[in-house]
Amino acid sequence: MTTTVRLPLRVEQALATYCVEAKRTKSEVIVELLEQRFMGTDSERTPYELAQEAGFIGCVSGKSAGKSHAGNTKERVAAAIRKKHGKKPVA
Repeated sequence: MTTTVRLPLRVEQALATYCVEAKRTKSEVIVELLEQRFMGTDSERTPYELAQEAGFIGCVSGKSAGKSHAGNTKERVAAAIRKKHGKKPVA
């Protein structure tokens, strides 16, 4: 179904900027937001789930077991941010 919506300029610009950064179409974003609003679905992961996936939450296991993580946290956070935003490490 096709629907036409008139957006205020500031909303249209914000949507366009988000779509470029997220590499998604306007239709995808709008449909997802409407589904969240009306269907009660939440396709986005919570901050807790993201932190757990990045390895900041949970027990130490596997190949990193026994190593100290106290001095490693800053590097892990920086690496996770670089991964998310597609940036290369600063030399």
